[in-house]
Amino acid sequence: MPTKGKKWILEKHFDGTPKRSDLNIVEFDLPAVKDGFVLLEAVYLSVDPYMRLFSANAPTGSVMVGEIIARVIESKNPTFPVGTNVLVSCGWVSHWVSDGSDLTKIPPYPEGVPLSFALGVLGMPGMAANLGIVDVCEAKAGDVVVVSGAAGAVGSIVGQIAKIKGCRVIGFAGSDEKVAWIKELGFDEAFNYKKVDLDATLKKAAPNGVNCYFDNVGGEFANTVLNNMARLGRIGCCGAISGYNDKAPLKVPAVQGTLVFKEIKMQGFLIFSHLARYPEWIQRNIGWIKEGKLKYKEHVTQGFDNMFDAFMGLFSGTNTGKAVVKV
Repeated sequence: MPTKGKKWILEKHFDGTPKRSDLNIVEFDLPAVKDGFVLLEAVYLSVDPYMRLFSANAPTGSVMVGEIIARVIESKNPTFPVGTNVLVSCGWVSHWVSDGSDLTKIPPYPEGVPLSFALGVLGMPGMAANLGIVDVCEAKAGDVVVVSGAAGAVGSIVGQIAKIKGCRVIGFAGSDEKVAWIKELGFDEAFNYKKVDLDATLKKAAPNGVNCYFDNVGGEFANTVLNNMARLGRIGCCGAISGYNDKAPLKVPAVQGTLVFKEIKMQGFLIFSHLARYPEWIQRNIGWIKEGKLKYKEHVTQGFDNMFDAFMGLFSGTNTGKAVVKV
């Protein structure tokens, strides 16, 4: 059994775009596995945009925040025998010793469903998609739905769920390749936002206004969509990645007038406040996967030492679908 593990330490808070020197990989001694404890070995690690925000409140010297899929390789806890696969939010680590209180067992998935999906379509991104488009945006048949970041881990699922609900879905992504992929997923229309006039495109694609907007990017993009919303429209604010590395807040026009006169609901949400509903959403997504209604893609980076590169790829648009690191 290993006696040492590796972890990514936050050496310095990010100032604008994260730099490699802001983080450091260090070895640490693993404590002995006492009665009631288990030794975990990372199998897959997640990289997600929220890590950029959450790290701002973490003390320097702490482990970089994050969720991993780990396997029990030594156990003195009968609830988690050797070979058990678990989810644990222990950050960017190669190994971890736990008393089991912070672990969530990953149940066996149907044949053909990879274990790594526990970090994506059957994990936090898939749950955020369900909460945001079904509960917050209240998407229903006939609605026109716009999704930003539509080729990402969350956005790609949102668009497909909206189609299942009978909506007309318009997606925006950052490359022609991503646009082609979300069209394959069934989006009715898809555009490379870098190549179009967003306001003119929305006026043509949604002449009667947008009923639901699932916002992953914030900033000027979100403001333009807001101005093209239909009366009684609903906006679910999942993320604002366009501004995560900005040193100064982006100044956009006040939104209150549009919200009032069009009677629009605009709501932010955090999936971490709805953990009790995970089993319901996981079974829903598994059902759609088995029926062929929900497709998913992963961007896999090999190697624990490449975590930072995988993380930075989120902000340069490298990934299509969910970004994970395989150890």
